[in-house]
Amino acid sequence: MAQKTIIYDAQTKQTKVVDYTAEEQAAYDDYNSTAKVTARKLVQIKEIRLEKLQATDYMANSDVTMPDYIKTWRQSLRDLPQNNTTESQYDTLLDQNADGSLKNSVWKQPTE
Repeated sequence: MAQKTIIYDAQTKQTKVVDYTAEEQAAYDDYNSTAKVTARKLVQIKEIRLEKLQATDYMANSDVTMPDYIKTWRQSLRDLPQNNTTESQYDTLLDQNADGSLKNSVWKQPTE
């Protein structure tokens, strides 16, 4: 299905809806290809994972003893890419609550 775009003519102050050009449609289709969408989701997962790991990096200092439950959680975060390889698994990891927080329990830092 051809995508549409809105063109505004400032002189006539008119807008019209036109189909994408062949180049625009090709770029749109490429950007929204399954492989690229899946790759972007994996990048998003890795960014969230990095934030979570960085939030507990201070526990890896030599003067702090990292609790085992944090070590286990950090390892599960590092294992996410190899243990989740499909777009549906990525969707599950990125699923959000109504308030925008991530639903999947893997993202929640354990307290013990």
